[in-house]
Amino acid sequence: MRTAHVAALFSLAAFPAAGEFSLSFPVECTLGETCFIEDYTDRDASDGTARDYTCGLNTRDSHRGTDIATLDFDISGNPTNVLAAAPGRVQRIRDSMADDFRMAGVTEDNACGNAVLIQHEGGYQTLYCHLRQTSVSVRPGDMVATGDVLGQIGLSGQTTHPHLHLTVIKDGARVDPFRPDGAETCDSTSGASLWAETPDYHDTLLRLAGFSDGVPDYDALREGTARRDMLRPMDAMVVYAEAGFAQDGDTLTITATGPEGEVFTNTRRMTDPRKSQLPAFGKRAPQGGWAPGDYTGQITLRRDGVLIANRWAHVTVAP
Repeated sequence: MRTAHVAALFSLAAFPAAGEFSLSFPVECTLGETCFIEDYTDRDASDGTARDYTCGLNTRDSHRGTDIATLDFDISGNPTNVLAAAPGRVQRIRDSMADDFRMAGVTEDNACGNAVLIQHEGGYQTLYCHLRQTSVSVRPGDMVATGDVLGQIGLSGQTTHPHLHLTVIKDGARVDPFRPDGAETCDSTSGASLWAETPDYHDTLLRLAGFSDGVPDYDALREGTARRDMLRPMDAMVVYAEAGFAQDGDTLTITATGPEGEVFTNTRRMTDPRKSQLPAFGKRAPQGGWAPGDYTGQITLRRDGVLIANRWAHVTVAP
């Protein structure tokens, strides 16, 4: 999620400086079990390329924050709390945008969705995006402590799946909390961090997930022609993603669910350390065809039992 219009949307009022600023984990979840860090800040300023703070590929071009995603797509039945990462004063909120993974009505000006902006000591601010509609529990002027509930993860703004986008700002400029000094190093264990306890980094790649009517090839994946937003009832149904940097023993699970429940689940062991590969799994249409409606695909990657990546995909079967 890009937050190019943070300054226009939210006041950058001053706050008295005192003490050393640090961040606590801002989501009420278990990292590696029920949530994971999906994307980091892109440290490469050039267009068309993206590198995270370790020089890895766990980011997207021009991404200016840290994305923390959950495994559950049901934001109302099992809501996940968003927590204040540090003490401060609430500056601005938004709480009225609908939760819609199709992003109807989303523009650059409201891409952050429902949000909370907090001013902290030392000129720092934290911005929490994509909160669930009407879940924001603080108001401008409120003082919050570390760990106070701000709202719940939702599907508002520019997002296709439930996650929190956290942006850290220092004196009006966005900074990477994993490497706030901007040092040009590629070591995940060195350099300064704003985290009170820096989350573990996992070298991996999982992206470009989608539905198709057949197993795609790399050309179709790169050109964007593999993805289908609509399938016919008698089409085959395939879920795919680009994966890479596999380690021996990694497990990748591909599932699809629809109006009548689970369509398929496939789990495989990843052993090939190639930079990129294209796992896919699907089924032919049943007799009579797929039931019309919306289908969701999920691709999950675990390493030594730890959740390290997850992607979602969506398709509609026409009547």
